[in-house]
Amino acid sequence: MTQAIAVLGSTGSIGVQTLDVARMHNIKVVALTAQRSIRLLEQQAREFQPVMVAVGDKDAAAELKIALADTDIQVLAGQEGILEAAHCQGADTVVNAIVGVAGLLPTLEAVNAGKNLALANKETLVAGGEVVKSAVRQKGVALYPVDSEHSAIFQCLQGCPEQALEKVILTASGGSFYGKRREELEKVTVQQALKHPNWSMGAKITIDSATLMNKGLEVIEASWLFEVPDEKIDVLIHRESIIHSMIQLKDHSIIAQLGTADMRIPIQYALTYPERLASPVKELDLSQIATLTFAKPDTDTFACLRICREALRRGGLYPTVANAANEAAVQLFLEGKISFLQITDLVGEAAAAFSGASCSMTLDNILSADRETRQRILHQYGGDD
Repeated sequence: MTQAIAVLGSTGSIGVQTLDVARMHNIKVVALTAQRSIRLLEQQAREFQPVMVAVGDKDAAAELKIALADTDIQVLAGQEGILEAAHCQGADTVVNAIVGVAGLLPTLEAVNAGKNLALANKETLVAGGEVVKSAVRQKGVALYPVDSEHSAIFQCLQGCPEQALEKVILTASGGSFYGKRREELEKVTVQQALKHPNWSMGAKITIDSATLMNKGLEVIEASWLFEVPDEKIDVLIHRESIIHSMIQLKDHSIIAQLGTADMRIPIQYALTYPERLASPVKELDLSQIATLTFAKPDTDTFACLRICREALRRGGLYPTVANAANEAAVQLFLEGKISFLQITDLVGEAAAAFSGASCSMTLDNILSADRETRQRILHQYGGDD
């Protein structure tokens, strides 16, 4: 069981809930990071008394340093500071809850420092799966999934014979616009897209859920985590978000993980594995559940899922490009510069136009493909780079 953690992205939804778990089980917190939310970060620092905090925005870091001047907490700034927090000497596990591909370098920093990794940053494996998994194997560290779907699969696999797995089945809520056709989505607003039916999440992942891009990213992540090809990964729309994912075995038995829609369950399992400890999450009362429904996803209207599957099959840097295009497009949508439907269009266009199939999967090539893709899209639409 984890004894001490560094939490990267501690002021976001996953980070806050990670600290709930740490508080309940007296897990020591030795490092915290945020991009610029220094008011909440200061409160967290004062409560948990970490060795260090790091703020990506250097101006915000300078302000926080003044605010924490009465403490012994070291305040670091910029990407260098976040990377230092990722290899903080006192932590045995790093929780990576940073949003987007910005989490890739901290992931590698933690792994190369010999830290176990509780990974909530799916873009790490989408963009750099080959590099990350190679580093994990070389360093012999543990990689625990925090996404509810991948944690569910991980839990279902406990005690499963290695050769018994036939396929994994990811469930999806369907997001804010389930059942809508493309023509009905032409004028949806940011506010409408951010109204997720079941989960309370950050803006980026909520938009990804609405486009089904999130499920496409999870398909790629599942392939790397559980070493299964695209054809052995199914996706089902499950509006109730009670079954978080399933596995099917070779005898066609299906094992599912059920629970209330609360991220503290997968976070806690990642931090306390293999133990099963008391949880702050309310008990699931099956007698109160009227129905559990399942449907195939509509990949004509919500084509991001299909695009991600194609990128996974093509391999190499294709998932990196699809992810970068999506991050840029979601940013533009949240800034009011493109429509909801243009998110999918831009992801598809970027993947189709990519011509670097022969590029080797090195960290430099991953970062270059990511940077060039997002810059091209942001500059085209006047986004903030």
